[in-house]
Amino acid sequence: MSKASERGKTGEDHVCGYLEKLGWKIAARNYRIKGGEIDIIAEKSEVITFVEVKTRKFGSLSDGIDAVDTKKQRCIVRAADRYIEEFPIDNREVRFDAAVVTVTTDEIPRVLEMKYYENAFDAFGL
Repeated sequence: MSKASERGKTGEDHVCGYLEKLGWKIAARNYRIKGGEIDIIAEKSEVITFVEVKTRKFGSLSDGIDAVDTKKQRCIVRAADRYIEEFPIDNREVRFDAAVVTVTTDEIPRVLEMKYYENAFDAFGL
């Protein structure tokens, strides 16, 4: 596994742990379709959230939330639509969240910080 992949997995693992501590059930990870991917799909009560995780190494010049631009949002919404077709969600509320995780530059990265953005974007107007 490349260093970038290891960092990304560390970030996603951290976000999954965070969500589980808050009572969310992780329904899927790395759900892929042609033209889109969702890092984490989590469920709690009447809500399903599609979570985009951006992991950055300490000292990175860009804030990960900036990478969740309109183009990326369209890809996530497209993948979410396909997921909902494949696994009907009944009348649950749908939410799109984002998380930015900062990790060390060590060989085995450690999480330094996480920012979680509920309702980071919506599917309207995309």
